[in-house]
This record gives sequence, C-alpha cells and structure tokens, in this order.
Amino acid sequence: QVQLVESGGGSVQTGGSLRLSCVASGDDGYSSACMGWFRQAPGKEREGVAVIYFGGLSPVYADSVRGRFTISRDNTKNTVYLHMNNLKPEDTAMYYCAADSAVVPGSELEEHQYKYWGRGTQVTVSS
Repeated sequence: QVQLVESGGGSVQTGGSLRLSCVASGDDGYSSACMGWFRQAPGKEREGVAVIYFGGLSPVYADSVRGRFTISRDNTKNTVYLHMNNLKPEDTAMYYCAADSAVVPGSELEEHQYKYWGRGTQVTVSS
C-alpha cells in the first residue's frame, strides 16, 4: 500500500512562486511509476495538472499551467515536486498528489487512472 504525503502549500500573491512536494512511502518500486499532481477548486471538478513517469517519457502538463509549472521527481527520495511560477488567482485550489503503476498513454491527466492519493495541500493566490 502506497502512502502519499503532500507539503509546501501556502498563500502567495499573484506572480509568486511555490514548490509542492509529495513523498511516497510503502512503495514496492513499481506502484508509483507514474506520479502526478491534481487540483480541485471550490465548486469545481478535480483536474489534472502535471504528471511524470519514473523515467524516459516526457512529463505531461495541462494547458492552463504549461510554461509556468514544472514537475520533477527524485527517485532516490521517492519524492515528486511541482514548481509553480507566475501564480494566478485561478491557480487557487487544493492540490493532490496521485500515483499508480501505469496509466493509459494520453490519459495521464484523468483522475480515474490513479489508485493512490494524498490528502492534499492548499494553495491560495491572492490578487
């Protein structure tokens, strides 16, 4: 059973930056081959933000964050990061880390692809 714990959320002003972290534990080295970040704003559906594979394949980004957010992972620490720059009020949401052993190519940003989820970390961007 994989446990995911997020951290790094907070409150920033428009244009600011944050780095989110997600540490995976209990992993057999396979279950978190694909890890990603999702977010959910009040009253909205949860949406995929960025996904990264264990190695080789290019990360996948939502159009709304491409060029501003960067996902990375440190496999030696079982940690995935989300570097968020030029934050906007519309980025305000609860951010969740997700993981699974494999996802369908082209469907990486669909939440039903992921078995394991963290509890989330709040990001608030004020104008």
